[in-house]
Amino acid sequence: MSLPEFKLLRPRTTAEAIALLAEHSGDIRILAGGTDLLPSMRQKLFEPQCLLDIRRIAELQGIRPQLDGGVEIGALTALTDIEHSDLLRQHFPVLPEAAKTVASPVLRNMGTIGGNICLDTRCLWYNQSLQWRKSCAFCIKKDGDLCHVAPGGTKCWAVFSGDTPAALLCLDAEIEIGSTSGLRRVKLADFYTGLGDDYRKLHPGELLTRVFLPASSANYRGAYRKLRIRGSIDYPLAGVAVVLKRSNGHIEDVRVGLTAVNPAPVLVKGATELLAGRYMTEEWAEAAGVLAAQTAKPLTTSVLTPEYRREMIRVFTKRAVLSLAAET
Repeated sequence: MSLPEFKLLRPRTTAEAIALLAEHSGDIRILAGGTDLLPSMRQKLFEPQCLLDIRRIAELQGIRPQLDGGVEIGALTALTDIEHSDLLRQHFPVLPEAAKTVASPVLRNMGTIGGNICLDTRCLWYNQSLQWRKSCAFCIKKDGDLCHVAPGGTKCWAVFSGDTPAALLCLDAEIEIGSTSGLRRVKLADFYTGLGDDYRKLHPGELLTRVFLPASSANYRGAYRKLRIRGSIDYPLAGVAVVLKRSNGHIEDVRVGLTAVNPAPVLVKGATELLAGRYMTEEWAEAAGVLAAQTAKPLTTSVLTPEYRREMIRVFTKRAVLSLAAET
């Protein structure tokens, strides 16, 4: 499958990139690492007239500590850099744990944190060649009005399959978005819509520029567990991020984030209320796993059954909570 024809634009600054986005609004795609975009273009899922190659914008790269104890991460920072950052591993360990599971080392060298946040939703019926999709009469997400996952439904159930956003949700991260109107800063939790086809609140002409980790989320213990077919490269079919803080042996705070089992990455509501103030036991870890499984809404968007993926959410959550509570 060959790439469609396109014009390549290469800005050197954020301001220049935003100006080009506005000029070509509606017929342009942003190229950062390209690890997801280019294969999708080969499948004719996207056929933009222009690609905006932002890889040369130095100001959007790097991990920078803030005076208040928080951290700023440029949207173009490679996943490899996040994986190996001593600063993040010491104070925000769940994020490097999630980053190191993304694809393969070669792809992590190319892929960026901004690209992983903005990753397109995936579905067994969507991520196929043009010929395959045409033979199935297309779907709601691309060129059709039929949902093969929930026949008769009017909602697209394609799942979000980025690894790092589940960890970022646990860290209460915020993102910065630039446009010709200026900069706006929003909670990452408010960035996603929960719809498979229109899954993010990034308007035409807008560019994700930075990620912010607040000081209040520093020094939580962190773990990430991921289910996939091939352990060396695949997208998650179920993913669980957990951060936990202890005080005098009992749980002070815990947050659980899920990915690949809903149209958006989500936090498990009630996890803190369930476990805060308790000494961790097998029973309480099991209760946390059950709560996480109830939050997961997997459907037949992948080769694994929804029941198995939901069960693995329970298992991963239980294991992660137990392992973090047992750390000295």
